[in-house]
Amino acid sequence: MENNILSHIKNLPPLPKSVIEVQKITSDPNASIKDLVNVIKDDPMITANLLKAANSPLYGFTKQIKTVDQAVSLFGMNTVKGFVISFAIRNTLKFDLSAYGIDEAQFHDVANIRNAIAINWYKIQRNKLDILATDSFLIDLGAVVISLYLIGKNRADDFRSKLTSKNRYELEKEFTGYTTSEVTAEIFKHWHFAEDLISPIENIDNPNDEYSKVLDVLRTIEDMLEPNKEEDIKKGIQKAQDYELNVENLNIALQMVKGNW
Repeated sequence: MENNILSHIKNLPPLPKSVIEVQKITSDPNASIKDLVNVIKDDPMITANLLKAANSPLYGFTKQIKTVDQAVSLFGMNTVKGFVISFAIRNTLKFDLSAYGIDEAQFHDVANIRNAIAINWYKIQRNKLDILATDSFLIDLGAVVISLYLIGKNRADDFRSKLTSKNRYELEKEFTGYTTSEVTAEIFKHWHFAEDLISPIENIDNPNDEYSKVLDVLRTIEDMLEPNKEEDIKKGIQKAQDYELNVENLNIALQMVKGNW
């Protein structure tokens, strides 16, 4: 990886202690929901964001969620891990996505919708949300570093001007030698994420298992640069069919989420 991009990743600040604790708890088969709730309650930022997410119409809960205990019980421990990591990253990194012509709010909105689709799609297979609930939030995290790199090189305007006429991932390769997913994988490694979280992101450009295929479908359905397009939703559903994923459950998830994005 080009030294300048690698140096950006090496200089990323560490994630908060609460994230490390949450990852330990969710990987411990003997840990309980109470253990996770106690860690979350110790961090007011995570508590507030988790309750806000739990009460979002994207997730389809019919009653107001007032406590961390309720939120963790409803979402499940592994799903909550994804929220905690996402919240921490939002408060740890500098987000300047001007090289892509979007703002931070759009980046997070897209991530939230992808995550909501994933959770509703796989809610009857919660064991798979151990990976998908985290990775679905962070598919485009590498774009944050790529944007900062291009800004630092005074190449952001040139890159942005070509986005409408060239494939985004090919353009990233042309300008940096790497795609968003490859940079995201390096960020995960820098933060010592588990291999089962890294592998699907590493393989998303050439999906080779269910997790990487699901992530590819999610980024197709909800594009970071041009979100909420019916054409992209149809393309994503077609990919899911081609990948032999559960299209029936995907369509149910989309119906639940589409009315609220």
